[in-house]
Amino acid sequence: MDHTTPLEERVRAWEAEFLSDLGTPSYPARRQREEPDSPLRTPFQRDRDRIVHSKAFRRLKHKTQVFVAPEGDHYRTRLTHTLEACGIARTVARALGLNEDLTEAIGLGHDLGHPPFGHIGEEVLDEAMRERCGGGFKHNEHSLRVVDALERDGQGLNLTEQVRDGILNHTGSRKPATLEGRIVKLVDRVAYINHDIDDALRAGILDPADLPAAEIELLGPTGSARIDTLVRDIVARSPAEGDIAQSEEIGGAMLRLRKFMFDRVYLGRDARREHERVRRTVRGLFDHYMEHPEEAPESEPDADECRRVADYVAGMTDRYCIARFTELSIPEAARF
Repeated sequence: MDHTTPLEERVRAWEAEFLSDLGTPSYPARRQREEPDSPLRTPFQRDRDRIVHSKAFRRLKHKTQVFVAPEGDHYRTRLTHTLEACGIARTVARALGLNEDLTEAIGLGHDLGHPPFGHIGEEVLDEAMRERCGGGFKHNEHSLRVVDALERDGQGLNLTEQVRDGILNHTGSRKPATLEGRIVKLVDRVAYINHDIDDALRAGILDPADLPAAEIELLGPTGSARIDTLVRDIVARSPAEGDIAQSEEIGGAMLRLRKFMFDRVYLGRDARREHERVRRTVRGLFDHYMEHPEEAPESEPDADECRRVADYVAGMTDRYCIARFTELSIPEAARF
């Protein structure tokens, strides 16, 4: 078999020999709308490319990960978090003999639906929709909505069933249907806990001496060392479980480190100082557009006013959200 053999035939032969029995085969593609396969890319590679070329993906570079509108150039954004998580997830998939292309596509698409200002922005939008629309907002559900209904002027990206499932279930109580999706679900935490520690130290919110000593001693003194420990543990533990798993010792230490980050950083004093301003900005915009829905652009064809407003606000970058709020709430003369 050589390079003149059709791609699908070559991929099927390679996966029959090397892909884990628990891995997800690249063929056949299962999409909501049938379409011919590419002669040069597997279905999951096409999904990856559609996500990377989407407008929602490009906007991630100006969306908060933890720190709102950070001054330094080296703080993570939602885009850099996505890329870091995706790289770690591919490493795990390769080590376990699972489908790297599927893992990568899910990893790149998992946070497309995050609203501006990170988790506090999501919380405010959820509250607003519950009060005014009868339903809430979850970024994983909105990520699926982005790829299904909002991209390509309402046509959606027509991604494969496995990628859509991984995006939807990367957070929350439901397990993704594939092991590749479960890698992304776990590695998402591995990535953000450790790079958020790095950013909190850089910002002066944490001092190295503040970090919980037992967990740091077990997992490692640096972010890269901790990620390496966590990845090695996942790769060692998962085959025996027939699932994506952690050992009790290492997994427990990661969860305690996560709790520490929620207590000291995500919901800590410095974060709370920003929360009220974020709340005022996001809620102010949402309420304005609910009163003036004609100012919100069209989203999915036939979407109701509430959904159209939520789509618009959730799609904003931090800086666009601030600019729109400033324009609507501050007298023009005061802006010059």
